[in-house]
Amino acid sequence: MKINAAGLELIKGFEGLRLDAYMPTPDDVPTIGYGHTKGVQMGDTCTEDQAEAWLRDDLAWAEECVEQTCPGANDNEFDAMVSLCFNIGAGGFKGSTVARMWKAGDKQAAGKAFAMWCKANGFDNEVLIGRRSREMAMFFTPMPSEVPKPMPQTVEPPKTASSSKTVIAGSVSVAT
Repeated sequence: MKINAAGLELIKGFEGLRLDAYMPTPDDVPTIGYGHTKGVQMGDTCTEDQAEAWLRDDLAWAEECVEQTCPGANDNEFDAMVSLCFNIGAGGFKGSTVARMWKAGDKQAAGKAFAMWCKANGFDNEVLIGRRSREMAMFFTPMPSEVPKPMPQTVEPPKTASSSKTVIAGSVSVAT
């Protein structure tokens, strides 16, 4: 299974686009595009199309991890879990409450468990809180085929007493 356009846009928004190589932190590795690090050197540049191609390639391991760990997810559930996996790593995802609750068949608990991944350096992180909130919203968004059809809204007009079979039968028996 592959991430769809909505999931890709979600991750692109979280990762941010940088067309010039940069160091996210002083002790990190050179990064470019949407968080791409493989073979990147300071001074490298890329186009937006190249950055998206790298992101698609970089997501392959997360897609595979989610598909193997949580088979049967719909597109929105899958995309949300791929975003989480891409952010916390395969080991983190496989051991997460999200994955554990999914495997137990409790989608509600799995979706709510995204909120458990909001800490950085032991403290709540506003960026991660926002990211998990958007992932959770995507996870819980039903696919069009899952949205129940609305009930018909036509209502029959109320019957009058004179049209009631019981009233008519009672009137006939009284008359006889």
